[in-house]
Amino acid sequence: MTDQGDPLARIADALERLSPAPGPETDWRLSPGYVWSNGEVRPVETIIALPLDRLKGIERQKQVVVENVARHARGAAAHDMLLWGARGMGKSALLRSAVAAIQHDTSERLALVQLDVASLTQLPTLFDAIGGIDRRFLLYLDDLAFDRSDEAALRNLRSALEGSLCPRPDNVRLAVTSNHRAILARDSSDQADPLQERDRMDDSLALADRFGLRLGFHPCDKDTYLAIVAAHADPAGLAFDADEALEWSRARGPLSGRSAWQYVVEIAGRAGKSV
Repeated sequence: MTDQGDPLARIADALERLSPAPGPETDWRLSPGYVWSNGEVRPVETIIALPLDRLKGIERQKQVVVENVARHARGAAAHDMLLWGARGMGKSALLRSAVAAIQHDTSERLALVQLDVASLTQLPTLFDAIGGIDRRFLLYLDDLAFDRSDEAALRNLRSALEGSLCPRPDNVRLAVTSNHRAILARDSSDQADPLQERDRMDDSLALADRFGLRLGFHPCDKDTYLAIVAAHADPAGLAFDADEALEWSRARGPLSGRSAWQYVVEIAGRAGKSV
């Protein structure tokens, strides 16, 4: 114990009591998923994901993504992935479902790590933490877009994918979802400066080209939309009216898998059921 007669000692003791105790060290071998933010990690004990057969209208994308994630889990060569396109068409849902399906058979071999744009500047720290772990990791960035304030994060992502003297470890692959194929969002000043706009487009293409696997997701048609509604409603024993389902989505924007799910939540609530 420090000398309580010493004012500095009393201050030190008070600060020590106020300081939170350090949390337990993360075990990167145990949890199916993790959230990495601001240099801190939080284990996720359960990845909430739909069964793959519930994802309709994206059959080709589903086959390609599942195969690529399975390769990575086995330790075989696999691509970094860019899933781009229409909102609500299952980009993020497919990544989670693919990982969950593969973990069902090989739980110890693959973990999903979600991070945000701000955390990209700390990718080297994350790579140091997981690079030596005997496990495969899929880093997941959802709904990614960059603006002018994100140049440092953009450089870190581009270097992690390709071109850095300290690239990402062999047991790590990246999966990005974005509404924009080019990932970078334009701003009004770009429209006024053709040279600046061209430079930014070159940057965006240089980033997108670093993903070995690029898959587009497009708005669904009426039949596909209704098939998605049925895929969610049938397992819950919910009957639905096709015209009402279509009107529900059209009142909210283009037909999409997200609006199909939201409609099923609505009719389940009316019926007093959970989904």
